[in-house]
Parts: sequence; structure tokens; C-alpha cells
Amino acid sequence: MNVIDLMHEIDQIDTYKRFGRIKRVVGLMIESQGPESSIGDVCYIHVGSKQKRKILAEVVGFKDENIILMPYTTISDISPGSLVEATLKPLEVKVGPGLIGSVVDSLGQPLDGSQLPKGLSPVLTDQQPPNPMSRPPVSEPMEVGVRMIDSLLTVGKGQRVGIFAGSGVGKSTLLGMIARNTIADLNVIALVGERGREVREFIEKDLGPEGLARSIVVVATSDQPALMRIKGAFTATAIAEYFRDKGLDVMLMMDSVTRVAMAQREVGLAIGEPPTTKGYTPSVFAQLPKLLERTGTNMQGSITAFYTVLVDGDDMNEPIADTVRGILDGHFVLDRNLANKGQYPAVNVLKSISRIMNNIVPEGHRKSAEKLRNLLSVYMNSEDLINIGAYKKGSSYEIDEAIRQFPNIISFLKQETHEKVSMEESRQTLYSLIEGD
Repeated sequence: MNVIDLMHEIDQIDTYKRFGRIKRVVGLMIESQGPESSIGDVCYIHVGSKQKRKILAEVVGFKDENIILMPYTTISDISPGSLVEATLKPLEVKVGPGLIGSVVDSLGQPLDGSQLPKGLSPVLTDQQPPNPMSRPPVSEPMEVGVRMIDSLLTVGKGQRVGIFAGSGVGKSTLLGMIARNTIADLNVIALVGERGREVREFIEKDLGPEGLARSIVVVATSDQPALMRIKGAFTATAIAEYFRDKGLDVMLMMDSVTRVAMAQREVGLAIGEPPTTKGYTPSVFAQLPKLLERTGTNMQGSITAFYTVLVDGDDMNEPIADTVRGILDGHFVLDRNLANKGQYPAVNVLKSISRIMNNIVPEGHRKSAEKLRNLLSVYMNSEDLINIGAYKKGSSYEIDEAIRQFPNIISFLKQETHEKVSMEESRQTLYSLIEGD
């Protein structure tokens, strides 16, 4: 940069600090008279007897001449007249290779209280999805090391998949298996709205030291304000985007997108949005595609994403599940009945689909997967007759074949939590099962 350019940059610097004052606090909403700010800007609220402590808050709306703020942390010590300082910038987090192996909060700060490593670059948490014309098609399979997925529900590099399940059916265990076994260069894992007890349990038990060594974990627990839970999802996505732009194949896992939607509903209701579909505000359904479309491929690398979706009472047609299923490139349904039978991973193959699988696997693989699905479907449709002894052997060749193969199919679908299976092994086992038949 020459002297003239440097002088021009100095002239552009705004040396003024802009302040406002708190007028009132109602629930999650903080109303302030000034300072001049835009939606999404971060502000500091000065609190304490000598205004020495700062609370981070974000501008989420306006009311008359006042701005509406929501805090990233608790709002204790805020009093009428507290100073509000504008930064005139949206939230940024620092990202780089030095962050790999860390567990951070929604603001990108290490949860263990340590200092961030040197050499990190600031990135905006809220970014636009890539231009559709700059997205290369998904053309290569992404090995995840889970036999059932690699063989029957093959995922591609840059594909986005929803894992739909009720509580306690094995979502976290499946994510841990994928994080440990995948061939992706890096995992970025967002734990949004989790109970505090579950965070360390997931990191130590499901992810393990081997998984953590090649992962960045972003945590926003259920006790944190709604804005922190939303930012947990956006921060994790921004970190994944940074490494994708460096040419890496990134695996992003978010548990769960439902809790992000619930947090956005809290924010929307607090600023006066009308509740529409089952209490969810319009901003929820505007926010979801904006978040989910940020992942996928670009000209440099790829983000393969798994989003878990909590379904109340195992209802697959509730509003968030329905919306997310329409945006993503496939869905895996975890079935409570399979989990009760001890079949893990408890993925219901007949209710699950990978929309990209047929474009990225060889013809023989596709036909073998279809044959296994057909055998499983025939058995499940006739299961009641078989169990009560009403079916007579020889009545149907298809049913006879399904009954004979059913124990082998169930054995094929099961996998131990710490068992790693390559995609080639999964494919060969599938071929043996079908051709051996």
C-alpha cells in the first residue's frame, strides 16, 4: 500500500464512539435510545457501579426511535440509563488451523478458559450462501465409515442430510461414529441446545480423543440465551466455510437444527412477530434455508452436512421437520422400534433416502442396494403373517427369499459403535449378500 492509499484509509476511519442509553428491559428484549446502528450489529452494554463490565448484545429490531437489543449472555446488572456503545460491525469469530482440536462457545472463545492461539483470521458468522452457478455438482461419494450408510444410503461430498429422530434413539452415537470414521479432512460439530451434562459426555465418549483431534466443536447449551444458541449454528457454519474456502472437504454436524429454530422463535416472539405455524414465527422459516443453503460445494472445496432434527412424538410431519426435509438432499429416519430391538444404528432404511446416491455410485452398487431394499420391504410387509404362522412356505418365491435372507440383512445393517468399516468393505459385503443369494 503506497502513502496516498494509506492516507486515504486513515481519512476513512471513524474516530467517534457512538453511545445510547437503556430505556427498558422486558423479558429477553432490551430497548435503548440510540446509538445509531443497523440490524445484526454488535453493541456493548456497560454495566456495574463504574460501568467497567461489558455485556455483548446484538441489534435485532427497532421500535419507534429506539433500537431493540438481545444479549449474548445474562442481563444481570443492567439498569435504567446504562450506556450502550455501538461497534457498527456484526459478530466476527477468529478461525484458523490452530483452532483444530478445540471446544469453543458461540463467540469462538475456548470453553476451557484458555487463550486463542496466534495466527487466526476474523470471519463474519453471518454470510450469504454461495451463488448457485458457482456450485459444482456433487459427483464423488463421501465415506463415513458406517456400513449401512455407505452401502444403502451413500452420501456425496457436499451433500446435506437430515437425521430425523425422537429423543434417545441414538442420534449422538451415530454422529460420533461418523466423526471418528469419515475420510473428511476436518469435522466441525455444533452442539446447540444440549444439556450441559451431555456436552462432555459426547466429547469424551461418542467423539473420543481420536475424533476430537480432527474436529472443532462449537457448544451452546440449553441454559444460554436464545441468541447464543442461534449464533452457535452460524459460528459453526462460518468455521466450516473458512476451511472449505481453503480447499478442504469438511464434515459439518449440527445437533440439532430444531433447537436453532426454537431459539429463533424465542427471538421472534420477543420482538413482536406473530406466531403462525404451531407457534413458530415467520422469521424461523426465512432463517432455515439461509442457514442450510450455506453448506455444500463451491469451487474450492466442500461441506458435507448432517443436521439432526428432533421430531416430537416421532411425528415426521411437524413444521420444522417438514421444512428441513424439503431443503436438504436426503433424510435418514431413526426408528424407535429398531432401537428397542437392539438394532444400531437404528436407521429405518425403507423410510430413508439419499437423493444423490444414484448419481455417485456404480450401476452394480445401485442395483444391489435396490435388491436388498426390496427384500427388506417384502419381509416387513409380510411380517405379521410370518409371525403368526399364517404364511405357508412356497406360496411366494419373493417372500421365501426374504425370509431366508432376513437374518443376514439384519446382521449387515447392525454395526458396533467403535467398529470402522471402509466403503469398499461395505460395498463388497453388500455384493456378497446379494450375489451369494
